[in-house]
Amino acid sequence: MSKVLMNEQQLREQMVTLARSMFERGYATGGAGNLSIKLPNGHFLATPTGSSFGRLIAEELSVVDIDGNHISGKKPSKEAAFHLAIYRNNEECNAIVHLHSTYLTALSCLEGLDGNNAIKAFTPYFVMRIGELPVIPYLRPGDPKIAEELAKRAGDYRAFLLANHGPVVTGTDFVDAVDNAEELEETAKLAFLLKDKDIRYLTDEEVMDLKVRGK
Repeated sequence: MSKVLMNEQQLREQMVTLARSMFERGYATGGAGNLSIKLPNGHFLATPTGSSFGRLIAEELSVVDIDGNHISGKKPSKEAAFHLAIYRNNEECNAIVHLHSTYLTALSCLEGLDGNNAIKAFTPYFVMRIGELPVIPYLRPGDPKIAEELAKRAGDYRAFLLANHGPVVTGTDFVDAVDNAEELEETAKLAFLLKDKDIRYLTDEEVMDLKVRGK
């Protein structure tokens, strides 16, 4: 069954509702993180600079075009540029969630992470929703090079971990992006809970089977 297409007002309300839900459940604090959704007209809805997920107002959300020009609403987050870099290089991406969530941000601060995949698969849900989690080397927040690094990888991955910063997670729509982000944060939490334990990781064959079958 095909998904029901939502108009701009519905997408604005959806962003406000799900952002507040993430805020209330501890996935975001203060004015940290940012969100975006591709609109039916090809423009993009984005959270304003410095805005809190818990206090977004539908009418004040930013709208930008694919080149980053500010169309309407409040001034967009400076990190909207890296959202647009992903959209330009991944046609299947229709929404992006960038969090400073506790466990993924903690993970991003660790030395010695596998740059190709920061979390070795130990649950099927991580594989089905995320697959692999490549690490983007540290760059200061707002650095244009973040967009360049994400653009190189955007077509091959659903999520990314910005070193010493936090996760960037994509989705086929906003609900999918939020679900992916929450699954990824839960996986990072489990990884810390299992630290120094004998983890039974999924085998290469098990991972491949999950990827072939899809979500």
